[in-house]
Amino acid sequence: MEHLPLFIKIKHRPCLVVGGGAVAARKARVLLARGARLTVVAPELCPELATLQSQFIWQNDVFNEAYLDQQFLVVAATNSTEVNARVYQAANLRGLLVNKADDSKRSAVIFPSIVERLPLQVAFSTGGNAPWLARLLRARLDAILPKHWGALSRVAGKLRHKVQSSFATPTERRRFWARVEDDVTLNHLLAQGKIAEAERWLKQSIAKPQLGEVILVGAGPGDPDLLTVKALNELQKAEVVLYDQLVSPEIMALIRPEAELIAVGKKAGHHSVPQEQINGLLVAQAQSGKRVVRLKGGDPFMFGRGAEELQVLKAAGICFQVVPGITAAAGATAYAGIPLTHRDHAQSAVFITGHSKQDGKEPNWASLAQSRQTLVIYMGLMRSGHIQQRLIEHGLAPSTPVALIERGTTPQQRMVRGNLSELGALAEQVVSPSLMVIGEVAALADSLAWFNTQASEQAQAEAQAQYA
Repeated sequence: MEHLPLFIKIKHRPCLVVGGGAVAARKARVLLARGARLTVVAPELCPELATLQSQFIWQNDVFNEAYLDQQFLVVAATNSTEVNARVYQAANLRGLLVNKADDSKRSAVIFPSIVERLPLQVAFSTGGNAPWLARLLRARLDAILPKHWGALSRVAGKLRHKVQSSFATPTERRRFWARVEDDVTLNHLLAQGKIAEAERWLKQSIAKPQLGEVILVGAGPGDPDLLTVKALNELQKAEVVLYDQLVSPEIMALIRPEAELIAVGKKAGHHSVPQEQINGLLVAQAQSGKRVVRLKGGDPFMFGRGAEELQVLKAAGICFQVVPGITAAAGATAYAGIPLTHRDHAQSAVFITGHSKQDGKEPNWASLAQSRQTLVIYMGLMRSGHIQQRLIEHGLAPSTPVALIERGTTPQQRMVRGNLSELGALAEQVVSPSLMVIGEVAALADSLAWFNTQASEQAQAEAQAQYA
């Protein structure tokens, strides 16, 4: 990359735009918004430039080098390649900052795409290689960044020195600002434009003791694009992350690099960290004043023991939040082309786990074996034969379609399809983590599967050939 990203103070500096068309108008508008003393050289002005004419000096003329005298920044933006080249060469010889519109290779300065929450600015560029990508990124960031962050930046600037004097270390200051960004009252005041009240509230917050907190975050079924915006924000603010085995490497890569990572993964038959020890870690880390993220695959309240962990935190007097995630039943089935409900096939969906508690209580198989409903079973591979037997015993037709979805929503997603009478054998063809779907809707995957379909079809054909 040849260009160094810099923010240059342009206010009151003399700047020159050569050209009077739409491109020149875009550049002029950016410079004027930053307070530049602007001169435009062009024989005529487009309508947009004409509306701005009171804000700049218009030289109704063709370009000559005399107009470069005393300039700080020059923009060549005519519709003539020859004129733009002449402007660039003359400005470059004088050592001026020069931008040649639509020619990043010959520009000492590139105008980046900008997202503004003034005084907050986010600027980015593709070096002229893919302007469409920069526009796409700008649109996404503009939708994500809260509108009140400009006001937050101004208020924070006023109290920056007070925060520095009140908190001795960078870690303490970072914790304070992370807490501020989450403060519901402060954000509400800023969003309403009540700046003075927000400033008073922030001053009061400085005096409050900094307490640790646990944020229970659902990582979704695997595809990092299925993370919620709030989940991503929490991963970027975490000081400690306790994560499960089912969290994908792509999502782990989004965690703040400085965060301490603690693996507490569980897998059927391989409990690497007992639940009591996980509870103790959460309490100890939060009591030390840290911002702790408990990161779970799927949704933390869907067979994830999230509520049990929160009950421990509640008993210990520790503050917590919950960020829901897309559960595997919704994510994996959607990527496999299996609707959980369908007017012609299923009027309800039931989610159960293939694991039972140590008391060994069985689910209500008669209720689960009802027709015209979708049965979704988490962690059911090891008990697939038992599930098959009990459902058939309680009246569910052996011909009922079933689907096993392995590593749902990831590039490694694979689906095996068959009937309930084959469930035990089908389960031997997949590995954990896999989701089990039983019901008429499973057959719709034959026509509605859309994600990684070629790989799925090939894998299924190979599996069928192996067991033929």
